[in-house]
Amino acid sequence: MSKSKDAQEKNGFKAVDSPYLVAAGDFKTGKAPTTPPKGSPGEDECKKQLEKLVGKLDTLQKILYAHDHRAVLLVFQAMDAAGKDSTIRAVLTGVNPSGCQVYSFKQPSKEELQHDFLWRTTRCLPESGRIGVFNRSHYEEVLITRVHPELLDAEKLPDGSEGDPDFWEHRYASIRDHEKHLVRNGTVILKFWLNVSKEEQRRRFLSRLEEPEKNWKFEASDVAERGYWKQYMAAYEEALNETSRPWAPWYAIPADDKPFMRMTVADIVVRTLEGLDLKYPKVGKDERARFDAIRKKLESEKD
Repeated sequence: MSKSKDAQEKNGFKAVDSPYLVAAGDFKTGKAPTTPPKGSPGEDECKKQLEKLVGKLDTLQKILYAHDHRAVLLVFQAMDAAGKDSTIRAVLTGVNPSGCQVYSFKQPSKEELQHDFLWRTTRCLPESGRIGVFNRSHYEEVLITRVHPELLDAEKLPDGSEGDPDFWEHRYASIRDHEKHLVRNGTVILKFWLNVSKEEQRRRFLSRLEEPEKNWKFEASDVAERGYWKQYMAAYEEALNETSRPWAPWYAIPADDKPFMRMTVADIVVRTLEGLDLKYPKVGKDERARFDAIRKKLESEKD
């Protein structure tokens, strides 16, 4: 068995086939589609399929919770207005809240900046039996900090770190090692880059400005970041190539069509969980005998 397949095969986790699975080393953001392929189901059909998938996910989550030997981590990254929040809500709408936890990572706090760059997300990882969701994640530390390296000044790094020509490769290596460690210990990691086009983002920003009920979503800083679009695409391209692995795959999902995007994400999550061979725990002979005795006692009781 090769080292590259070690974590994947020992833990029974395999990246499901998808045209949106990122092949490390070959991924180009400029070639990644932002719209569904020709012949894809329309909006109504996507919604119907999503409803079915949500029902399957609800069942799988119950078994995951009872099985209690796996955790699932869903990572979402995207440019602003790509639809992260709505996708998380749509895909997980049928999941028991007690079996799911969602964390959104914004600007690091003073406490978080006192620790290494993986600390703030590591302490939010899901425990066995639960589905954890990261709305933005540790990948911000090779995305926004790559585009705005001045943000590293607040991270209390050792002297000379930022000038090290291998600085970013070291961060990628830390992420790869971290994720492989999690997988070896039972966490299934699925990472989704919701790939929205610059033009579609512009339309969605305008919608937020024109519709009063959406005004609260709009931030002027989001528009300012559009000026760094090329830099962000370069950062995403390198990050996905460096960290998409069989045991922690990236999927670059077309995000211009929200119903298609949500259906596609849900499909990948469901097929991944179906491939884990999750089962309800079996009761042993001694426990079964105790259950039989308790049943007889309950049945003998009078109202």
